[in-house]
Amino acid sequence: MTRIIYVTHDNQRFEHDAENGSSVMEAAVRAGVPGIEAECGGACACATCHVYVEPEFMNTVGEADGMETDMLDFAWEPSANSRLSCQLTVTDALDGLVVRVPARQG
Repeated sequence: MTRIIYVTHDNQRFEHDAENGSSVMEAAVRAGVPGIEAECGGACACATCHVYVEPEFMNTVGEADGMETDMLDFAWEPSANSRLSCQLTVTDALDGLVVRVPARQG
């Protein structure tokens, strides 16, 4: 299991052990993290699972691909460290990953 840490816009902290191979979004939904709406269920067809990846994990998660980048255009206040959590696959390398949930979703 890999520990993922979600921090909401009002600094509530949710720590969840996620199964490798699942997505950071799936783990958030299972844990009931507020602010991760996941309207498309992980199909990269909306921007309602938008998160900000803490800078120290940016190299580990890598860059968004073209489809994700296009969807991030619909996210609320995207930034250089924005990712769709449905596109982040949980692996041992992400143990301790910290993502911040925006105040609202796109």
